[in-house]
Amino acid sequence: MEDYQKEPGSYKSLKAYQKSECVYDITYYFVEHFLDRIHDRTVDQMQQAARSGKQNIVEGYSDAEGSSDSYHKLSVIAKGSLEELVEDYEDYLRVHGLERWGQDHSKYQACIPLFRKHNDSVYYRRQIEGRSDEDIANIAIIVIHQTLALLRGLIDRIDRKFLEEGGIKEQRFQARQNYRKNHRDQNKKKPNTPNHPNNPNNPNHPNNPNHPTNPTNPTTPNNPNNPTPPNNPQN
Repeated sequence: MEDYQKEPGSYKSLKAYQKSECVYDITYYFVEHFLDRIHDRTVDQMQQAARSGKQNIVEGYSDAEGSSDSYHKLSVIAKGSLEELVEDYEDYLRVHGLERWGQDHSKYQACIPLFRKHNDSVYYRRQIEGRSDEDIANIAIIVIHQTLALLRGLIDRIDRKFLEEGGIKEQRFQARQNYRKNHRDQNKKKPNTPNHPNNPNNPNHPNNPNHPTNPTNPTTPNNPNNPTPPNNPQN
């Protein structure tokens, strides 16, 4: 089941996150074995792009409880970081005169179905061990594109949920409105509550003997037993 077809209980259950972790591990291995950490700035750029792709999924999922906007924004940032990382791998292949596997390449066709089945970073670390820079760069590009497809599905799911249910503020406002309505309805059903407007025992109810306008109240002006009624000739 894809990310956009379920509500995961944790970010680690998101396929997009699982795949992004694989991308990070492949990239870490690649820059450690084939780039000059001291003199090549691409090392930091590639590692940061791989980390951003993974960490923004985590942060977006964590922020989803407070803001659907934040979840959408950070997922889009993760997508942009991974697209940047694809460019770095393609640049490496081009400037080093290495082959970029096309869709008709036998290795590409062999990798696609296998990589769709595996979201475990341990699997990829075993696959790339001892391979050439050309192989690992092409493997990384395939895994990144699969991760991007999952992220696009995740972003679409966030958008659909927003259209169907609104943002967090809208949901909280609607919940408050529903609470107030239910509270009013419950009060209408409970006239025996002491302070309910329709309860005769309510001190403010007109039929309450102690209410000022009740004729049976001794202090009511219209009560003939009132020692000082308005029309009392003794007054």
